[in-house]
Amino acid sequence: MAFGRGKVILVGEHAVVYGHPAIAAGLDVGVHAQARASADDRLCIRPWGRDVVADERSDEPLGRAFAALLRSGREGRPASPVCVEVMVQIPAAAGLGCSAALGVAIAGALDEWLGLRRPLDERERLALAWEREFHGNPSGIDTAVSLRGGVMWYRRGQAPEALRPACALLLVLVDSGQPSSTREMVARVAARREAQPALVGSTFDALGALAGRMREALARGDRDEIGRCFDAAHDGLCALGVSTERLDALCERARSAGALGAKPTGAGGGGCAIALVGDEGRAGRVLEACAAMGARSWLVEVGR
Repeated sequence: MAFGRGKVILVGEHAVVYGHPAIAAGLDVGVHAQARASADDRLCIRPWGRDVVADERSDEPLGRAFAALLRSGREGRPASPVCVEVMVQIPAAAGLGCSAALGVAIAGALDEWLGLRRPLDERERLALAWEREFHGNPSGIDTAVSLRGGVMWYRRGQAPEALRPACALLLVLVDSGQPSSTREMVARVAARREAQPALVGSTFDALGALAGRMREALARGDRDEIGRCFDAAHDGLCALGVSTERLDALCERARSAGALGAKPTGAGGGGCAIALVGDEGRAGRVLEACAAMGARSWLVEVGR
């Protein structure tokens, strides 16, 4: 059984694609995958009712990505057909790194089946190639966090750096109910960057600076400052055009219910928001407020 973690980005969405720093945290839930003998090479994602055959020429991205992982693992060696069965614990298209967690878990299950012990950087390269099938130009932060867990400082092209927060963070994850497409949102930001380079460039700079502020706040255990960074990051994501009215409303309701700060997480255009709460009492009020808006939400702890 192999596991790929889900993730939340605390600060730095989209700017991280263009070389600015970001901070993300791994979740204790994600994707589990297990390989077994089969009549053909097949990927079965049970919660989604998906059952695809490995085929690098397929129109189905799952089939292409799975075939590429198999080819890399076998490297020309004969091997018996395999079925990888997958259980997904996090919603897809919600900004929680589901596709990266799938790649990490499936690649791990295949390595176990084939008796391979790849170094971490090779596993990361394979899982990132998987994610490109779905997102086009991912920054790599989702894959890095899915493999390593913890709280991470990430800058594209550099080795990820584990952070050691002075306090754990209680987060309410709020699903807007709107699907999010990372590929589409990355393309939208790229188009806005081309049309408004000064605005987008200054927003990226501000998000990068916020990552530095949050890093210092994490080291001090300053939850109030982390919450302020959340709110400022939300403003930046609005400037990039990737928030939505629904996400904005959920974040505002969470703040009104006692959250220290709130923001969308992930590519935007839908998906999830995260709200930082100081204790379980505030968490309960935020959960109730989001439920009153018809949103599914749940409590997680990161950085412990």
